[in-house]
Amino acid sequence: MMDKNFEVIIIGGSYAGLSAALSLGRSLRKTLVIDAGQACNRQTPSSHNFLTQDGSPPAEIAAIAKNQLTKYDSLHFYNGLALSAQKNKSGFDVKTENGEFFTAKKLVLAHGLKDIMPKIDGFAATWGISLIHCPYCHGYEVRNKKTAIIANGQRAFHLAALVNNLSADIKVLTNGPRNLNEQQVIQLSKQNIPIVEKEIVAVEQQNGQIQSILFADGSSEKFDCAYTSIPVQQSSTIASDLGCVLTDDGLIEVDQMQKTTIKGVFACGDNSSRMRSVATAVYTGSICGAMINNELTLENF
Repeated sequence: MMDKNFEVIIIGGSYAGLSAALSLGRSLRKTLVIDAGQACNRQTPSSHNFLTQDGSPPAEIAAIAKNQLTKYDSLHFYNGLALSAQKNKSGFDVKTENGEFFTAKKLVLAHGLKDIMPKIDGFAATWGISLIHCPYCHGYEVRNKKTAIIANGQRAFHLAALVNNLSADIKVLTNGPRNLNEQQVIQLSKQNIPIVEKEIVAVEQQNGQIQSILFADGSSEKFDCAYTSIPVQQSSTIASDLGCVLTDDGLIEVDQMQKTTIKGVFACGDNSSRMRSVATAVYTGSICGAMINNELTLENF
């Protein structure tokens, strides 16, 4: 039977959570990782721009990490969803979806974000495969392809500027009236990047690969890939339930040591960083684990 009391509980067992666990395991800290197995990039076929693992499937990277962590006896794993957390006199109580309770002195929120998909047929099926969010993570693989930028305003302009180095065949699809200033429109025109203001009704695809984009007026255009930017939200309400301050972007506010605004609560990975990548998640998780160990050391020494 699993013990219920730990020094640290990590909610989320993907790259950030496992990286934090590695620092803690190597410091002999009794740590529990609670993970529901719903990584946000689970549909993405390969991960890129992470040294030594460029091109590896995301699940494979996580599996290697977890396997390496099994040699640290102070680390424990629970497969399930952390439903809630609340402060107690000495730390935190965490309740799982199955009604089990665990306690810890420190709490790490590494649960990531949830992507909010628009109501466009075929959008979700292509997300992370040929409909992508990051040129650094996936741009090289779709270089020199016919590319759509599904975005508006400053985000559309920013993506078009980045992708312009990767493809000579780009169109900005604003999915309605454009929200670009005059200078941005002039600059896009100079780079031979047209702006299409038609409403998008469907992404026609096969096995996650974009075939064409269908517009409300009945017309369609073939594309090989598309970049877009969609809203996100915290995949768990635990941060806000505990009173952690969120930024204007909806991210958990942390300092350089990955500390939230609530004492004893740390956050790492996508839920507290604008840079959504495996490399950033691993980095912030490593910092988080080291800072927690340092805090426990100062409290106990």
